[in-house]
Amino acid sequence: MYKIAVIPGDGIGKEVMEATLNILEALNIDFEFIFADAGDECKEKTGVALPDETIEIVKKADACLFGAAGETAADVIVRLRQEMDLFANLRPVKSYPGTKSLFDDLDFMIVRENTEGMYIGDEDYIKDESGNITGATAKRVITRDASERICEYAFKYAKENNRKKVTGIHKANVLKKTDGLFKEVFYEVAEKYKSEGIESEDFYVDATAMYLLTRPKSFDVIVTTNLFGDILSDEGAGLVGGLGLIPSANIGEERALFEPVHGSAPDIAGKDLANPTAMILSAIMMLEYLGEKEAANAIDKAILKVLSESKTVTGDLSGKSTTIEMSEAIKEKIEF
Repeated sequence: MYKIAVIPGDGIGKEVMEATLNILEALNIDFEFIFADAGDECKEKTGVALPDETIEIVKKADACLFGAAGETAADVIVRLRQEMDLFANLRPVKSYPGTKSLFDDLDFMIVRENTEGMYIGDEDYIKDESGNITGATAKRVITRDASERICEYAFKYAKENNRKKVTGIHKANVLKKTDGLFKEVFYEVAEKYKSEGIESEDFYVDATAMYLLTRPKSFDVIVTTNLFGDILSDEGAGLVGGLGLIPSANIGEERALFEPVHGSAPDIAGKDLANPTAMILSAIMMLEYLGEKEAANAIDKAILKVLSESKTVTGDLSGKSTTIEMSEAIKEKIEF
């Protein structure tokens, strides 16, 4: 039996989570779903966005499914990543049929360092002699250990998934010490994988933002620091039809959390209009992590069928179906 911590969170997180559990419960796999609270509504009720009880539930689970958080996202998901040392954030960019994808055959992975960089939250105000705020500072931390760990993960991922190239993304021409260190470590790791036939290259992050639009098919695996990875993965979502189609995995040495990239979307929350695909794809990544690859493939094929037919899809995919109706359509097409 797999113990799965389930955190629906805020807004559409509840709806897409319900749609996803609807599919997982139809599989011939023994799951125990343990529900936990976190997010804006949790903070309103309890005074804290991420209760200690929720952290303990996640720590004891085999994996965690997370829906969405609103204004408290930094207090919830960023803290969970740090508490569990979920150092690798995997964000696949893949074209699916029946979507607004700008390209038909994109398939690359962004591997983002998850524990340091700008997102450590070390900020402070600059004040004048009278105490007036005149500015603010943010500390960016890049360490050799974290850089080596994320680069090693990216190259190992490439090797295990028959990928041929890893691209390191940085801004070492300006951030000479922090990104200079990341680039240096990237090539140290790359050297170890030359004999495996895995190519390596590096680009500045601003150039990469352009290349994702002009030649995205040239990418296979991208590895980068926290903030850059966050921004580039949202650009990747734009290439393949929007955030409603992008899943993600947060992987550590012992634990893992899976979540859609989209937020809580309060404007459509409670209306059963949200596209559940990103959450379902995140569950597929969870199944792969747990070693249930046959089930993962079965759901992926079912999603492909539903998207290809374009009959039972949500409004963002030019359909008229509800969240749960799309979930039911996917469930009906699972052959497992």
